[in-house]
Amino acid sequence: MDMRTKVDKVRETALKILYDINEKGAYSNISLNKYLNGQEFESIDRAFITDIVYGTLKWQYTIDYLIEKFSSVKIKKISPWIFNILRMGIYQLIYTDKIPFFAACNESVKLAAKYGHAASSKYVNAVLRNIARNKENLPYPDRNNDTAHYLSVKYSHPVWMVKDWLDCFGEEFTEGLLKANNEVAPFTVRVNDLKISKKELVDILTKDGFEVENGKYLDEALIIRNPSAVQKMDAFAKGYFQVQDESSMLVAKVLDPKPGETILDVCSAPGGKSTHIAQIMKNRGTVISRDIHEHKIKLIEQAKERLGLEIIKTEVFDAAVLDGKLIEKIDRVLVDAPCTGFGIIRRKPDIKWSKNSEDKAEIVSLQHKILSTASKYVKDGGVLVYSTCTLEPEENEKAVERFIEENKDFYLEDITEFLPDALRKESAGKGYIQLYPNIDGIDGFFIARMRKRSK
Repeated sequence: MDMRTKVDKVRETALKILYDINEKGAYSNISLNKYLNGQEFESIDRAFITDIVYGTLKWQYTIDYLIEKFSSVKIKKISPWIFNILRMGIYQLIYTDKIPFFAACNESVKLAAKYGHAASSKYVNAVLRNIARNKENLPYPDRNNDTAHYLSVKYSHPVWMVKDWLDCFGEEFTEGLLKANNEVAPFTVRVNDLKISKKELVDILTKDGFEVENGKYLDEALIIRNPSAVQKMDAFAKGYFQVQDESSMLVAKVLDPKPGETILDVCSAPGGKSTHIAQIMKNRGTVISRDIHEHKIKLIEQAKERLGLEIIKTEVFDAAVLDGKLIEKIDRVLVDAPCTGFGIIRRKPDIKWSKNSEDKAEIVSLQHKILSTASKYVKDGGVLVYSTCTLEPEENEKAVERFIEENKDFYLEDITEFLPDALRKESAGKGYIQLYPNIDGIDGFFIARMRKRSK
């Protein structure tokens, strides 16, 4: 029987997803959904595909460094299919302890025969065996010679990012951050207390075979230790919970919306914060949820329907463009700004490779435009909250300082009362908080609260 007909479908699917991401620039979560939702995989296979995709992306810099060291062929001469097969194979060999060497090697060789030719499979076999032999003594760069290069290879982050963080945070903090970015983020959900109590949801999930525990900081947060396909969970379909990290939940807490108010969320897709705001408002008042993309608005609509939140009104609108109809009409405005996303690398490892240092300047300029525009909608005495899921001071404290400098009718307001005791950092008294995965155990986030002076 021809070897080509016997490739493992699960690994082949992971390969196609990686090819999509690395060669066509697809987003990891979108490509995964496309391939997993279109086919009937068992939950164990879905988990395996997800692990190979995210694991290979997470360790890609280190893996490529090892390919360079152990390959007789220069990287730019390797075909993209074979390159991604090698990456997957090395991930399985080095970073997983449940996959036997022969399975990782043989399946990679079969894929190479199907997506290349006989010489490709021999080449893949030789590189993987060579790396396996040296597994306990991999040739990392010398730390004392070049700390940034060593850390970037050891923890698989681009050198420019590591250098930036070393300058900003110092060596010990940076190494802790790089380590945390490679850990698996907990699967956290927000209980929809308009439909169900936390205890009832825990009982239902436990009965369905899920391991559930309380979140780290917030009452409405639960961590599911063994999540499978969320969309297929009965409790999800019934709107009993929303998938959301605790740092993201803190944004609505700091906004502190009240029932009956009018709230504007200017960059709201996919709807986690808008739905949380509506929930805190007990489904009374109005939440205007906007996004620039029509297809993303559909995600908010789906979440709103599922969670039973009638007060959310969705609109396609560019947050950087001023809407004359809403000037000084809104009680509270949320700007959850587009950002580099470096606080959520452990959830979306491809962020490391899809962004570069030049992107930051462009993003900072867009954030400034959106924040300045959105501030015009705030009523006298109203509240403006600015948040990002990144760690970069230029996008966070400096962005807010610049805004306050240019808009004297706004001032930063103490947010200590809105935070759980364990997160009441010194900066909270000044009106903002920066969260880090390595320090706080939740996604890296920045949240600032400003008040508009009453005339």
